[in-house]
Amino acid sequence: MAEEDKKFSRQLIGKTVVSKTGKRFGEVGDIIFETRSGELIHMMLTNPTSYTEKLELEKDKEGNILIPFSAVIAIGDFMVIAEEDII
Repeated sequence: MAEEDKKFSRQLIGKTVVSKTGKRFGEVGDIIFETRSGELIHMMLTNPTSYTEKLELEKDKEGNILIPFSAVIAIGDFMVIAEEDII
């Protein structure tokens, strides 16, 4: 992986999460990863939109919405996810 391809978690926190069709889901509040392997498992949403609240997505014990990191297809100004991968 080239040096410019690396992203630090602090660069991802606060990014707006949108689907590839442009639907807004909320912002990245935290990233959950496997400590042994470093594999990214989920991102926790903050400020979820009413659209996101209606979907029956996975939640943690505190009721925060979790999006599987495997659904992320692009990271730039926004965190773009494949909506069909989470529903």
